Amino acid sequence: MVHLDQLTMLGQEALLLALALSLPIVGIAAFAGLVVAVFQAATQVQDFTLAHLPRLIVVSLGLALLAPWLGSEICAFAERAFLAG
Repeated sequence: MVHLDQLTMLGQEALLLALALSLPIVGIAAFAGLVVAVFQAATQVQDFTLAHLPRLIVVSLGLALLAPWLGSEICAFAERAFLAG
């Protein structure tokens, strides 16, 4: 039986894990957006596709490269959560 303090600790750890796992992808997207914005400002090209396609590609590549780490962190948390019970 899981006590309330254990459940609270697991919930807090889950929220921190979600934040830690999302930060690299958000950072990659922000950096790609900054690069595209600088490029658009320098060339004065205001195209919808140019604004979103590079970010989509970079985030997809980031997810593909970080997938093993993301998966191992989620699996480690799941093991801790199930062993706590």
